[in-house]
Amino acid sequence: MLKDYLRLHFIVLLWGFTAILGKLISVPPVELVFWRTLLAAAGLLGLLAVRRQPWRMPAGEALRLLGVGALVAAHWITFFLAARLSSVSVCLAGMATLALWTSLLEPLLLWRRVRFYEVGLGLLTMVGLYIVTQAVYSHPTPAADCAVPEHGQLLGLGVAVISAGLSALFSVLNSTLVKRHTPMRLTLYEMAGACLSIVLFMPVYSHYFTEGRGLQLALSGYDWLWMFLLAGACTVYAFSSSVELMKRISAFVVNLTINLEPVYGILLAVGMYTLRVPGFGQERLSTGFYIGTLVILLSVLIHPVLDQWNKRRQHKAEAAEAIV
Repeated sequence: MLKDYLRLHFIVLLWGFTAILGKLISVPPVELVFWRTLLAAAGLLGLLAVRRQPWRMPAGEALRLLGVGALVAAHWITFFLAARLSSVSVCLAGMATLALWTSLLEPLLLWRRVRFYEVGLGLLTMVGLYIVTQAVYSHPTPAADCAVPEHGQLLGLGVAVISAGLSALFSVLNSTLVKRHTPMRLTLYEMAGACLSIVLFMPVYSHYFTEGRGLQLALSGYDWLWMFLLAGACTVYAFSSSVELMKRISAFVVNLTINLEPVYGILLAVGMYTLRVPGFGQERLSTGFYIGTLVILLSVLIHPVLDQWNKRRQHKAEAAEAIV
């Protein structure tokens, strides 16, 4: 289990690095997600072919996985939309509801009782992430954030909460689907479904969201290098590995740990500024950042303890019923 938890944190670190890559790649977010999912699907198909592993499956199962892929695309699009409507800090505050969403959706979809300590930990991570987002700022982020109207902040927060719910939903669905499909084949169909969904969304996006500029799909220079790194390490490996870990770790634990993604992303951004990489401003980390990080870490570390306590309590209850 320790090896699985360390691997999960490495995956979350890679997802934190996606924010760095997103800043280095010149194309807009929706076009970036299109290339990310297209290259990831193509890479997975090639990898399965080289390994001579089957990739075909019955039409019904394929449609289910493509549908989950559409949820992945909707999550990514609403995430970027929330950041555009409001500010980064408000967007992350909305995404902090991820663990809380999972604590409610997982029992509903998997037909088990709500674990109230998971709901409590979900609320605790929201507090921690809120402290982090309020404690960190980058020039000229404060001025840019203040320029966003109050109704835009509220709308962005609402979209971010929906994005978190979508993320929780496809995570819980994947925790059941991975029992019937290999992680790589599952990820292939989901990335294909995400790519197809974005293609269908592009006419609406081009007409209403590009301010008359149209689609900007052309990659140039180092864009290709960063894009292959994003599609390979941060999508093919990280996404399929997170799905594989769900065979042994619950969707709630995975999403609880994902709340550390912005923390890892902020620390990586500090490293990029230290290395004088163009485009990265100076991040000021106050005491609140470390307090918020400790609160999130506490929620992540205390869950296994509470989970073991709950299992022992259930075992004693079952043993007592057996005696009666």
